[in-house]
Amino acid sequence: MREDFNLTQYMSDGIENIVKNVLKSSIKNPKETAFVVKHVLKVKNARNKRMMLENKGEHVPPLLMLSISTNCNLYCKGCYARANKACGDNLNKDELTEERWKEIFDEAKDMGISFALLLGGEPLMRRGIIEKAASVREIIFPIFTNGTMIDDKYVKLFDKNRNLVPMISIEGDRLQTDKRRGIGTYEAVSHAMNKLKRKDVLFGGSVTVTTENIGTVTSKEFVQELYNKGARALIYVEYVPVTKNTKNLAPGDKERKRLEKKLQELRTIFNAMVLLSFPGDEKYLKGCLAAGRGFFHINASGGAEPCPFSPYSDVNLKECNLMEALKSPLFRKLQNNEMLIEGHVGGCLLFEKEDKVKELLRQQ
Repeated sequence: MREDFNLTQYMSDGIENIVKNVLKSSIKNPKETAFVVKHVLKVKNARNKRMMLENKGEHVPPLLMLSISTNCNLYCKGCYARANKACGDNLNKDELTEERWKEIFDEAKDMGISFALLLGGEPLMRRGIIEKAASVREIIFPIFTNGTMIDDKYVKLFDKNRNLVPMISIEGDRLQTDKRRGIGTYEAVSHAMNKLKRKDVLFGGSVTVTTENIGTVTSKEFVQELYNKGARALIYVEYVPVTKNTKNLAPGDKERKRLEKKLQELRTIFNAMVLLSFPGDEKYLKGCLAAGRGFFHINASGGAEPCPFSPYSDVNLKECNLMEALKSPLFRKLQNNEMLIEGHVGGCLLFEKEDKVKELLRQQ
């Protein structure tokens, strides 16, 4: 890594650009515009907090990933979370309480964290936590949901609390979505999007990119349809294989190059949308951003992990605060190891180097 490269500056600029793009896309919606204008100031204040901590030798990432639920109401084919036991039936006995999650949100705010992604399982199955997130208005909470639980009550909650941004999963067209997520899912998701659009609630889409759907989900027609439904952000997440039998679904170098090229084209066409790729875009950020470089993950039981696809932890938020978790010995070893910045050409770097992560954990 170049000595003059400032990760904090680079990530902060990126977050502000995302907010500005959202502002452009919501300019015709007075309620949304008012929120975004206020939040631009909050993002700057958060950035100043992080810079102050950076000057004291405390690096704080601008983003968190938080899996708040182990339960899910769907049984998607090839689900990494279920296969990894991060999601399943009757796994919620060790989940963090609503009160502890609220404390974590407040700690994140005080540290200058601007974005906290709420993941699952299905995060909307823990409405109490969603409501507590709504009260921390300094942070934007993108909620990665399958969309089937977005009823009138949730729409009302999202309408009132604009820092909650639903990111609805969709696999492509009706056939592709229903094939992976179950018959009727596409219709339920479309219905949810219509509800949100009628209330002018800002929302986005989340696409799991596989070798089977890459042609559909990177097409102009697909993105145009989502835009017409009201989506103003779209995140492409590369499929992570559950077993060797599903490895053929994971994008390889050919598909990653195709995704990168198509994203460049789509960003030009849809300049009022935010289009991101994970982990593909990481290579432009000088390597893997996990383990606290750009973000880290907290699982539903409180374990602080490098990222959702590297589910290894040596500290737990039941026993420490957020700043202490950020100083995890495993995180420090990963940050001081060339592993995070070497040869990142796409794909999930830590997932591919699972054995090395395990070895670092054993060395403690």
